[in-house]
Amino acid sequence: MLQFGYDRQLIELVKQVDDVQWDHSEKCWHVPDRKGMLGLLFRIFRGVAYLDYSEIKLTDPAPVAEARRGRIFPADLPGVLVAEEEDALKAFRRWMDHCRYSRRTVENYSAALITFLKFIKPRMARDVAEGDVVSFVNDYILRNGMSYAYQNQVVSALKLFYREIYKSVLDTGKLKRPRREHRLPNVLAKEEVELILKAPLNLKHRMMLMMIYGCGLRRGELLNLEPVHIDRERKLLIIREAKGMKDRVVPLSERMLGKIREYMEAYKPSVWLFEGQVRGQRYSEASLQEVFRQAIVKAGIDKPATLHWLRHSYATHLLESGTDLRYIQELLGHKSSKTTEIYTHVTIRSIQKIRSPVDELDI
Repeated sequence: MLQFGYDRQLIELVKQVDDVQWDHSEKCWHVPDRKGMLGLLFRIFRGVAYLDYSEIKLTDPAPVAEARRGRIFPADLPGVLVAEEEDALKAFRRWMDHCRYSRRTVENYSAALITFLKFIKPRMARDVAEGDVVSFVNDYILRNGMSYAYQNQVVSALKLFYREIYKSVLDTGKLKRPRREHRLPNVLAKEEVELILKAPLNLKHRMMLMMIYGCGLRRGELLNLEPVHIDRERKLLIIREAKGMKDRVVPLSERMLGKIREYMEAYKPSVWLFEGQVRGQRYSEASLQEVFRQAIVKAGIDKPATLHWLRHSYATHLLESGTDLRYIQELLGHKSSKTTEIYTHVTIRSIQKIRSPVDELDI
């Protein structure tokens, strides 16, 4: 059986399995128990979702090994948390809720800690040493090719967890963060953005992509919008509890307001501005990713673009059109101006005026 929350993309993937059946009473999918099925499921869901098969006894692990290509998944880690560690994690979640950490941060920190605590088994959480953190970074994070951001997140979670729950077990001051990356944001040309926004035939899909680019939104910010966040009188979009628990406002042009009005008259959203197939249910992140992927394909964009490229493009195109960097910082909700200044490195407004020395040669 396969169980997951309602997600249109995952449902379409499950339907690729021959003889799959939906069980209305159990609210799950049943797939045939036959040779090669687990390997097939790994191939179908690769890059989209993790399969937790920890309760399945494998007689032939070969398909799994082939599907993973050397990576270690959280479900592979043999360790099991004991009652003391489960209680410690619950206490940590309560502490983060008390401090008003965002729901996403609570979930991400908890997941990182569970993976770490399973990795260090048979050592207990209260017996951890600095060397265990180094091993986790080298043998799990780096081996799996995980990002700088994930490694930094793990360090943040460990520092808080051992400072607040196991107060004297680990010297959190010795936990080193990875050296900061200095990568340039990926930016699409205005012509490419136009092709992407024109690609979806569905009005809702087109509107979601248009608002991400037109308002510089993060994925979660778009999906958390409610109809009341559209201030038609002041021509503003109100973004509540964004990253860092900050509110901000973004201007809406008459054209954008007209598009929003057209969308709302057609779909009549009730709770969320963008809802899924079930009225009152928020549109899923996976489905939004799929909308963008299909738009990229249809637009003929041969780049490994992601949704966040639209936000980067919004900031860069504003800068190229002469918008002051301080205003862009406010529109994006950046805490530090240094975060916004990175867009000065990718704007073509000044770079294109620079002549290469080779242009002065008579060749």
